[in-house]
Amino acid sequence: MLLLKKQAKSTPFLSLSLSFSSTKLRPTNQNPPIFAPSHLQSYTSAIPPSKTHLYSSFFCTLIHLYLACGRFLSASDAFFSMRNHGLVPVLPLWNRLLYQFNASGFVSQAFGFLSQMVRRAISIDSYTCNTLVNGFCQIASVDYAEWVMDNLVDGGIPKDVVGFNTLIAGHCRAGQISRALELMERMGSESLFPDIVTYNTLIHGSCSTGDFVRAKSLIDEMLSSQRYEDSPHDERDDDQNQTDGNPLKPNLITHTTLISSYCKQQGLEEALSLYEEMVMNGIYPDVVIYSSIINGLCKHGRLSEAKVLLREMEKMGVDPNHVSYTTLVDSLFKAGSSMEALTLQSQMVVRGLVFDIVICTALVVGLFKVGKADEAKTFFRTISKLSLVPNSITYSALISGLCNVGDMNSAESVLKEMEEKHVLPNIVTYSAIINGFMKKGKVGKQEFALDLYKEMKMGGLEENNFILDTFVNNKKKCRRMEEAEGLIMDMTSGGLSLDRVNYTSLMDGYFKARKESNALNLAQEMMEKNIGFDVVAYNVLMNGLLKLGKYEAKSVCIGMKELGLAPDCATYNTMINAFCREGDTENAFKLWHEMKCQGLISNSITCDILLRGLCDKNEIEKALDVLDGMLAVGFLLTSFTHRILLNAASKSGRADTILQMHHKLVSMGLNLTRDVYNNLITILCRLGMTRKATSVLKEMTGGGFLADTDTYNGLICGYCKAAI
Repeated sequence: MLLLKKQAKSTPFLSLSLSFSSTKLRPTNQNPPIFAPSHLQSYTSAIPPSKTHLYSSFFCTLIHLYLACGRFLSASDAFFSMRNHGLVPVLPLWNRLLYQFNASGFVSQAFGFLSQMVRRAISIDSYTCNTLVNGFCQIASVDYAEWVMDNLVDGGIPKDVVGFNTLIAGHCRAGQISRALELMERMGSESLFPDIVTYNTLIHGSCSTGDFVRAKSLIDEMLSSQRYEDSPHDERDDDQNQTDGNPLKPNLITHTTLISSYCKQQGLEEALSLYEEMVMNGIYPDVVIYSSIINGLCKHGRLSEAKVLLREMEKMGVDPNHVSYTTLVDSLFKAGSSMEALTLQSQMVVRGLVFDIVICTALVVGLFKVGKADEAKTFFRTISKLSLVPNSITYSALISGLCNVGDMNSAESVLKEMEEKHVLPNIVTYSAIINGFMKKGKVGKQEFALDLYKEMKMGGLEENNFILDTFVNNKKKCRRMEEAEGLIMDMTSGGLSLDRVNYTSLMDGYFKARKESNALNLAQEMMEKNIGFDVVAYNVLMNGLLKLGKYEAKSVCIGMKELGLAPDCATYNTMINAFCREGDTENAFKLWHEMKCQGLISNSITCDILLRGLCDKNEIEKALDVLDGMLAVGFLLTSFTHRILLNAASKSGRADTILQMHHKLVSMGLNLTRDVYNNLITILCRLGMTRKATSVLKEMTGGGFLADTDTYNGLICGYCKAAI
């Protein structure tokens, strides 16, 4: 009753309606009176009695149009004008008014109409009751909705399945599944039987809370009372809104609910199994089911299967919608398959699918992802031509892409554009631009990033783990871990919890600052807080431990496998480097072959580590064999590789051996650059071979490469050695 009193104060209509609960409401058993009450007869003299129904219908239509345009005051004036003319709509028109006010969000005002109906002896029916109940459920006043239904039932309105279903849906939306189940049990005591809508509503509510066990038990309960028919069905409701206890069976909505929920909750295999089951039972999937499974497959990186399913959709006569395409386009861009993504975009155009802001945002992100920054910027400017208005997410995608390519001037301009167009930056916007300015490393830009951070907090946006990691990485690069610690204490005191990425960055910073005990304490803290290691975090820990020289490479490698982590390229490079430092090139080679067997492609770092390890053991021929193998798979020679092999050749102390190695590498595809010439000059001068170095300098300048500081430093060092 407290709720009623509060609403009565705020809504004039509702104050009138409080008397209805004490008034005996008559169920519909005769035509309601269409003449105005006696005290209003003077207003209706101009309207013939035979025309009152027509004029009532006209006013109801006018009220509907006002509500559709959002003009509530005009709708309210029209209603009072109708009443002042003594017009009393018949029950269907009253119900229509109730429904329209509810649909427009004016639930309390709709409830006020009930008082008007009661005062004018309008007999109400179950539709009236259910409309009011649904209205209060829509505004999350489920308890009030249940109170309304109970009072109307006490007034003589019979309960029906629709009313119960409405209340059950309201409780499910509020997360009150137990109360929804209690209502279904109450239906039996009212001689009512749950229908397919009842079960589908409860299944959807259970899935929304992640309770798939309960959802499955509800399906089992449905199946226990029936046997499947052999004929196929493709109707959504299958005309099974039974109230007579007839057997029920899951329909398309049932399967759509479960499959969509499984895909959202990472239960892809369960979704696929259910998909096969429904097809076998003759229930044909619709676009919602196909789109949900495509989304689930894309999230798990199974793009080839997602593309097959898209083609299957078309064969089954189900046209993909913009959701189906958006999911695939976004995933293909992220996987680097830009041509396929753009092909799907073209298919959308051909099919006449209207682009929404979601697909446009995905295209902006994707184009940046594949290095097409100019195309991304151009496409963003065409969004307005599609009659779309970029939102904060779209702007954030553009700013993030610009920051990633280092175009901070453009990013700053876009941020100003957002302010001019009154689009408020979100946490992603601030995170991207703060990260971009911090990476620039310039004092002025970093101060601007700090100003943005303060602006973000003043705007009510809380810092997130990404921003924390941005600041920590900056302090780490500057070897200012004490300041990083202070920043962490400040942010965590405000309620922010460190995530795996934050711990990984801090651990890496401590190792690089030679604060191994701090780094190991963080690793221990991660374990205590059940923040599991991923491959990146373990790579940082492994690299730090091996550099300490207190751990064997084999034991560290075993530890990774015990955690169930799959080594990546960085892992193998770290392990190979550790074995090479120990002089164990045999195990280094075993890891290299294991890496290839795992389908991982060696990079230039792998090659250089192996070459340096072999050259340190003076196994130059073996090193050249490795280099040949790397070149065969597309590896390009670099100046760093050149320096490693020249250093190995210099151990002979012979200029001709050094020059032979240089020419051999050039013949293998090494591009002559200033760095390559500097390598050769420096190594010759280190051995006091200044004459040979001078001839190399002439060749270098003759090839169009100017000497730089490294060149002259090498020559000066050589001449000094020769003079000693």
